[in-house]
Amino acid sequence: MQAALRWPASVLFPPMCGGCRRLVTQPGALCGKCWPRLRFIERPWCEVLGTPFTHDMGEGSVSPEAIANPPPFSRARSAVVYSGVAREMVQGLKFRDRTELAPWMARWMVRAGADLLADADFIVPVPLHRRRFFVRRFNQSAELARTICDLSGKRFAPELVARIKATKQQVGLGAREREDNVRGAFRVDPRSKAALAGRRVLVVDDVYTTGTTVYALAKALKRGGAGDVDVLTFARVLPGDFRRDEAETI
Repeated sequence: MQAALRWPASVLFPPMCGGCRRLVTQPGALCGKCWPRLRFIERPWCEVLGTPFTHDMGEGSVSPEAIANPPPFSRARSAVVYSGVAREMVQGLKFRDRTELAPWMARWMVRAGADLLADADFIVPVPLHRRRFFVRRFNQSAELARTICDLSGKRFAPELVARIKATKQQVGLGAREREDNVRGAFRVDPRSKAALAGRRVLVVDDVYTTGTTVYALAKALKRGGAGDVDVLTFARVLPGDFRRDEAETI
């Protein structure tokens, strides 16, 4: 009976590939052509920023970037490189309401962030300002975080922090402009400080570009009493890293 009820929906709204919109068997899945073009981030990587190394530097190795400019969070991990198919999935979720992609993306994030999830007390999505939420109608980071919580059994806690400043889109802004854009953008709810005190928070977002957004959010959480903050994203921008058969990264 359930299959019979689902049949009209599958005919009217057939599942399409998350990368190229070919027909697939399950909503949000990738077709055989797009799957090999998804570039997973694997070890060895920087233990702090999660950026991959070209060769094994030894256990616990940290990149020069993390040494020169230590982030306010402890560890960051990402599932895939933000190029080609991964970019199509992120933009489909964020701008084309393809929320069926979130469960697939979240499963890969759970795999990439297993060590972060093991230590997390709360999972907090990067919040949207209420004005942006009204326009978009959903928060893509919250969609990912909710599924990650379902898969890991961790507490979904979007109420801990709010975005109090209506920031511009970060795309196209320079490094200094990005920092100014998110400065003072986040605030921990005073009623949440007791629950947050000394706890380890895992921040979830769709893409790690320059890190300015999660830097600002991590600082706000630590000012609010969090003991440690980690960051888990679906995709990571690696400047200058792209294949000839794929479009250039942002």
